Amino acid sequence: MKRLSVPLRVAFFDVDETLLAGKSMVEFLRHWLGRDDAAFRGAVAELGAVAEREGRAAANRAYYRLFAGVPSATLAEAGSRWYARHRQRPDAFVGSTVAALAGHRAAGDLVVLVSGSCRAVLEPLAADVGGDEVLCTELVVGGDGLLTGEVARSMIGPAKYEAAAELLRSLGVSPAVCFAYGDHSSDLDLLTFVGSPRVVGDDPVLASWARRHGWPVLPA
Repeated sequence: MKRLSVPLRVAFFDVDETLLAGKSMVEFLRHWLGRDDAAFRGAVAELGAVAEREGRAAANRAYYRLFAGVPSATLAEAGSRWYARHRQRPDAFVGSTVAALAGHRAAGDLVVLVSGSCRAVLEPLAADVGGDEVLCTELVVGGDGLLTGEVARSMIGPAKYEAAAELLRSLGVSPAVCFAYGDHSSDLDLLTFVGSPRVVGDDPVLASWARRHGWPVLPA
């Protein structure tokens, strides 16, 4: 993906329920499994149990183990098909965030999507909305071109802040001049890292921070 030369500001956008109205990983899995409702319900239930026992990052890793043995090119093709269908839905996006992203594009800011989803799902979205970079859960691909089911890093919680910090260091940009948008308490590390955080929706933890610190809140 194209990188701009040392932008003045960077705007980081969480994806699920911040930019997209739904949960991309869940919806992509529904697309991937087609009409196998039992397999879908079983996978979602198991992932929910992992999240409850071990946390969101562990559930993220467990999710990608479902794709072990799949050619990476096949996953990319499926991601493109899923997004082409998803974007046609009237409820596909969070309107307030899409408008904010368009404002950053117009201002010449670097737009970065940060998500636990993978490139197969996120790159079609980034191309559509004008995202310059994607920071996401990177899947490990074997020498045979097949997904191993493992991930290099799960882009959940503090990992979002860490990846954002790495990018800003590489660009020589201060976080003080940057923006971040998030909807969930797991985005808090990213939001507190930048000078201009924006809360999307009504997560109680983020709402409390917004009240105390005067952060703007966008409707979901």
